[in-house]
Parts: sequence; C-alpha cells; structure tokens
Amino acid sequence: MNPLQRARQIATNVATGAGRAVNQAQDAVGNAAGQVRDAVGTAAGQVRDAAAAGGRRVGQAVDGFERGAARGAQAVVGAFGFGNQPDRVHDGKFVGAGGQTFSPTTPLSDIPAVTPRNNPNATQTILYVNGIQTTKDAQFNSLQAIADTTGSRVIGIHNATEGIAADLTQCVKDKLDKGRNPAVDTLADTLYSEIKAGRSVHLMAHSQGGLISSRALGDVYRRLRIEDGMSQQQAQQMMSRINVETFGAAATRYPDGPNYVHYVNRGDPVPGLFGLGPIPDRWNPIADGGNGSRVHHFNEFHLNPIAAHGFESVYLNHRVPFDQARAGNFER
Repeated sequence: MNPLQRARQIATNVATGAGRAVNQAQDAVGNAAGQVRDAVGTAAGQVRDAAAAGGRRVGQAVDGFERGAARGAQAVVGAFGFGNQPDRVHDGKFVGAGGQTFSPTTPLSDIPAVTPRNNPNATQTILYVNGIQTTKDAQFNSLQAIADTTGSRVIGIHNATEGIAADLTQCVKDKLDKGRNPAVDTLADTLYSEIKAGRSVHLMAHSQGGLISSRALGDVYRRLRIEDGMSQQQAQQMMSRINVETFGAAATRYPDGPNYVHYVNRGDPVPGLFGLGPIPDRWNPIADGGNGSRVHHFNEFHLNPIAAHGFESVYLNHRVPFDQARAGNFER
C-alpha cells in the first residue's frame, strides 16, 4: 500500500469513527430530549390537574360566597323593606273573619267580622288599625284578642309592613301629613261614610295605628268643613259619633270632636318620645289628645323597652270598658 492509499484509509477510519461518535451523541441527545419531553409532559399534566382542581375549589368557594351574599342580601331586603314585600298587597284592606281581606270599597256591613270565641252573636263593632312590623296574619291574632277582651265584633284596617326602615319612613311621613298611606285613606273614607250615614264608630289603634288614626280624623274634619260646608262646631259635633281608643300611639295631636281614651305606658319609649308623653297634656305644650280626652298613664317597665310596647302582652291587659274609662275609672 503506497502512502496515498494509507492516507485515504486513515481518513476513512477517522470519518467512520467520527460518524459513529456523532450518531451516538445524537442518540444520547435524542434520548435525553425524549426524557425531558416526557418529564415536561408529566409535569404539565400534573400542573393542569392541579389547576383544574384548584379552579374547582375556587369556583366552589365563589359559588358559596355568592349564595351566602344572596341570602344576606335577601335578609337585608326583608328587614329594611327595599324589595317587593308580600304583606304590601294587603295594605289598606279590611281584615275580617278567618283573616280574609276585603277591598277598601267594601261596606262594613258586608264584611264578616272576627267575633268573640264565647259569643258569635256580638252586635257592637270595633275597627282596629295595627302598628308597624305587623303582618296581616299577626293583625288577625290581635283582632281575635280584642274580640275576646271586649266582647265585640272586630274588623281590621291593615297597615302593611314593608320592613323596619320602610315602616319608620312612613311614620315620619304620617307625622308630617305627607305622602299617601292606603290605611289612612281607607280609615278616613270609612269614618266619613259611617258618620254621614248617622252611625257611630268605635275605633282602636296601636302604635303607628294611632298616627294613622290622627291623620285620618284630620282628613274627615277637613272634608266636613270643605266639602260639606260645615262650621267648626258642626263638624266637631258630627265627629262626636266617633269613639277612639289608642294604645302606645306615636301621635302627639288629635282633632277635637271625637271621644278619646289614650293608654300610655311610661315604660314604653314610643308614646314617651313620639306620642302624648309620660306626663299629662296640661303640662306638655306639644301634646294634645283632643278636647275632653282621657289619658291613662301606667307603669309597666321591661328590661327590653320594646317589650313594653306590646299591644296584646301589655296594653290590652290595662284596658277597661270604654264608658268606664271615659268616666276616669281605670280600676280593673
């Protein structure tokens, strides 16, 4: 073999060895790359699975928060009266036997009254207007309590509740004689129609119901003066057919004419702060229970002052028959 052939043979051997080395390197790199791809793929799968699981947990947490927030919002709406309240449909309607409601245009004679449990044939009728935070069904319970206590037939005029904030706002409007209150309209129309027909009316009212009564009686007086052209004396004489009893009422003034008896618990902050107050009218220049009214102050204090405002639990237990109260005798 000449030198040229030996050189070619050496070059061929070198190329062959280099090729094998390159191939081995490529194989090693390929294997390493495959392992990396597999590892990355596995890791990516684990990340995706973890992310999905985390997403589900986050979604569940968000869903739970939204449900909790929705329930909380509903509770706030219910308490403060910012939504459509179910009791609103009964506002200003008559409430009779069995808790049935009747249109405000229904004649009193067509409404089946709540009667005493021991005397379904009672003849005298009492109208009752409830206070704030009282549903139609709760008012019906009060109607039955009045019937059992007085021995009279009782028909309610419903003052609907729409939540504490809405009810208190309406009280302020009633104080200022502003805005429309369906219970005021129903009571005023009923009183006017009854006394114009020559019939007497006996009215009882609690809390805001006293405000509603004060406002409605004022409307009746103005109607007699303006629409019927009556003098002050004539209008007051016409309104003397109305007997009124209030219990823890939030009104400070009542028009002259009707015959009034007002019950005020000194432990009750409602009449103490917003009504006739804890002292007699003659010492209170702001308060006027109506000419010739009887105001009965009594003491029943509770640890929770709101409990001292209860109609059935407190006030009805201190009531005496109307004629007895008008005579100034509140002994039971």
